Amino acid sequence: MNQAPASRWYFGWNIVAAATVLTLLTVGLRMSIGPFLVPMATSLGMSRSELSSIIAVGMLFYGAGMPLAGYLAGRFSTRFVLLAGTVIVVGAILWTVAARSALSLLLSYGVLLSLGLSFTGQVALTPVISRWFTRQRGMALFLVSSGSMAGMALLTPLFSFAIRTFGWQNTLLAFGAVLALATVPSALFIIRDDAPEHTDLLPGQIAATPARTALAPSLTLGEAVRTAPFWKVAAGLFACGFSMNLLGTHGVPMLMDHGFDASTAAFGIGLIGVVAIAGTQMLARVADKLPRKNILATIYFVRGLGFFALLLVGTHFELYAAAAIGGLVWAGSVALSSAIIADVYGVRLVGVLYGYAYMVHQVGAMISSWLGGWGYEHFGSHWIAFGAAGALLLIAAGVSLRLPVKGFSFARGQVVTP
Repeated sequence: MNQAPASRWYFGWNIVAAATVLTLLTVGLRMSIGPFLVPMATSLGMSRSELSSIIAVGMLFYGAGMPLAGYLAGRFSTRFVLLAGTVIVVGAILWTVAARSALSLLLSYGVLLSLGLSFTGQVALTPVISRWFTRQRGMALFLVSSGSMAGMALLTPLFSFAIRTFGWQNTLLAFGAVLALATVPSALFIIRDDAPEHTDLLPGQIAATPARTALAPSLTLGEAVRTAPFWKVAAGLFACGFSMNLLGTHGVPMLMDHGFDASTAAFGIGLIGVVAIAGTQMLARVADKLPRKNILATIYFVRGLGFFALLLVGTHFELYAAAAIGGLVWAGSVALSSAIIADVYGVRLVGVLYGYAYMVHQVGAMISSWLGGWGYEHFGSHWIAFGAAGALLLIAAGVSLRLPVKGFSFARGQVVTP
């Protein structure tokens, strides 16, 4: 393998750019389902509850597809996973627009489309980026993560306009075409699994690589999932999925129940996604300069306080201030978690381990969807779900501080700090 010249443009940034676009599209569709909800339910003669149940099943299969995507990327190649995922997504969309029953929609939209999106999303792309970046791994993964926030901010209004103008079926078909046009050339001409020998390290850093790299080449997958760092990262992602999906599903109704009008509530929640784009760029600058566990703990801590703040805000200014502060740390946990897994377990296991950890993220998302409605129906209060989200995030902050840092090794599955 050839060493990457330090004076030339590093090809890894092309991979980051392609991965960011693909993340924008896949996560954007997954997190911008709101505009489709009523039109789909109306045209198919389904209740919102029935369609919401299908969406919840989709979340589970989206999470279940993550470790499979990571395994296949390691077993075959990232190119194979991306192309296979594109075929699945296009086929699922064609089936979805032709669906005329709840069962057909469950299988096409809930199951097949969710699996396809998990194959073309961030988990499938994390291993290749981790291979190409060592010195700037945190920044690279943060930039890709910014695509998810951009997807939420851009695709939600775009879908709303397109559905009103062309209908939900044509909008979904157009999305499938755009995804294929973006994914196929990226997979064939940009995404490369084989990185240069010393990745993006500077010449003076190459000699220090053995002492700075936390690899566990003899650690098997089974041994890795039995170690404490994996479950600490997974616990944090559970709190992340619980909180993010709770806010996306029940944030606007909660604020409306607290006296805000629909437009103000929607703008307040949307402001979080907009600010998160800038927040991700800010965090990317420090992700490789400060201990990642400290940054992750700070993100969870501030986000946890933000959930309690949203329950207490009473004026427009307070709402927008809480949303802006929360948005600064809204998107960082996923990128940092994947970077920490790569630091701890090496790039050989990062795909499948991150996939399993992200599946825990989706379990949290499913539980919060249910708890948000159940808690309000039974107790007439949003404190049950939103208070739980705040508490889980504060616990996740404490757990994250117990994660190892760079420069350690494994001995029979135990972390040994030098």
